[in-house]
Amino acid sequence: MKYLLLAAAMLLVLPSQAQQVALIKLPELQKRLNRKTDTTYVINFWATWCAPCIKELPYFEQVNATYAKQKVKVLLVSMDYASQLDKKVKPFVLKRGLKSEVVLLNETDPNTWMDKVDGKWTGALPFTLIINNGKQKRAAYEKEFTQPELTAALQQFLK
Repeated sequence: MKYLLLAAAMLLVLPSQAQQVALIKLPELQKRLNRKTDTTYVINFWATWCAPCIKELPYFEQVNATYAKQKVKVLLVSMDYASQLDKKVKPFVLKRGLKSEVVLLNETDPNTWMDKVDGKWTGALPFTLIINNGKQKRAAYEKEFTQPELTAALQQFLK
């Protein structure tokens, strides 16, 4: 009986420690992309069904940890359907132990919003933006990163 109570107590504690994943709409994302600040934002668009996205997620987590004391923020934007939030995205984030901020972009028609994120984005995943509006610097990458490539791209913003 003691073990059953302990197990139940642990299950009640787990959700509060789990990474929160917010559903956001395009205006909220645009507000984040357009912040007038000297912080460098690394925004990665990914999905749970995208193998190259999953492969590179640890590199973004490493950036998040390495630059935690600097003005660098990592935002992981899931492109999964909103209906998959509780079934796939939250369990994926929990299982992988993601520490970076994760949001799910709740937009259904990419043709109406993709060019507002970046005019050169064809819709392929993974897609990454590195932005520092204070320095008026912005770079877009429609590719899978290696750890050295991601670090090198970010270093261009920190000079």
